[in-house]
Amino acid sequence: MKPTRQLHELGQSLWLDNITRTLLDDGTLARYIAELSITGLTSNPSIFDAAIGGGDAYDAAIHAKTLAGLDGEALFTELALEDLRRAADLLRPVFDATDQADGWVSMEISPLLAADTAGSVAAAVQIHDQAQRANLFVKIPGTPQGVAAIEQAIFLGIPINVTLLFSSTHYQAAAEAYLRGIERRLAAGLDLRVGSVASLFISRWDVAANPLLPAELQHKLGIAVARQTYRAYRELLASTRWQKLAAAGAKPQRLLWGSTGTKDPSAPDTLYVSALGAPDTIDTIPEKTLLAFADHGELQDVMPADGGDAEAVLSQISRAGVDLEALAAKLQQDGAQSFVKSWQQLLQRIAVKSGARNPAH
Repeated sequence: MKPTRQLHELGQSLWLDNITRTLLDDGTLARYIAELSITGLTSNPSIFDAAIGGGDAYDAAIHAKTLAGLDGEALFTELALEDLRRAADLLRPVFDATDQADGWVSMEISPLLAADTAGSVAAAVQIHDQAQRANLFVKIPGTPQGVAAIEQAIFLGIPINVTLLFSSTHYQAAAEAYLRGIERRLAAGLDLRVGSVASLFISRWDVAANPLLPAELQHKLGIAVARQTYRAYRELLASTRWQKLAAAGAKPQRLLWGSTGTKDPSAPDTLYVSALGAPDTIDTIPEKTLLAFADHGELQDVMPADGGDAEAVLSQISRAGVDLEALAAKLQQDGAQSFVKSWQQLLQRIAVKSGARNPAH
């Protein structure tokens, strides 16, 4: 059995952390769904920046939309949604077969809205309406301002992928926002089936902490944070508060591992995917890592529901001088800033391509 199939059988969904028009046009995404157990897909500003800047696949569409009077963010949103609608349609059979638990695609709101709660909610509503696909998540970062937007968007019935979570504390804030949104829907007599995932970023922990740690503690922090968060996730699903909502028809907000590609060339290229096998979770996996895991990956032990050695490892790392709470906050801020940079670069690329194809504009 393929390693990717093993994860699927374990109860973990594999989502591709990439989208390009070429992947759709040449049948690669369809092949990953058929052969490598891919059951979802995520995008972000950095992914689209690379896709649009990496060749001429989008040039004709940019030209046509420019002639139709679109520019800037509006042009990009429609360009991205063209790809995501196609991906959503490829994944729709999975969405239907799993009763909406799987088969999702994701589109991020503008990262410039990270500190704007009302603006984030308005953007989520607009993207959801424009997409016209039941299996499209809108991504909102789990920043302090984002948490309030997540609750309101869930209350309004918008499926949300909470992104840029880095710690168990961040996860619990996102889970609380989801629960409050669903509880408000229950009180208002609304349908409780609103999809959501909470995306915990893994590898960036180790990129930041490895230089501060002795060799024996390197490459262990991201996995320990994941295990600690998985314990919190399992405790929430077992709680009376959640059981009451589930009995009334609510679907769980699934825990998702993001940033699972290995960034250190000296570490195994399947390090995180192998260590993060856990039932009822999602691993959103870069294309290069997916192919590596399908080729030579091995599933380690299934992640323990109680977090295993997470607390012991985190204590050792704290004693070695890493301030985990401060680092989590910094990683979230840095992640938000890096998406802003990609977003600005992306809009600049589109502006250049618009002008290049249409000099009179």
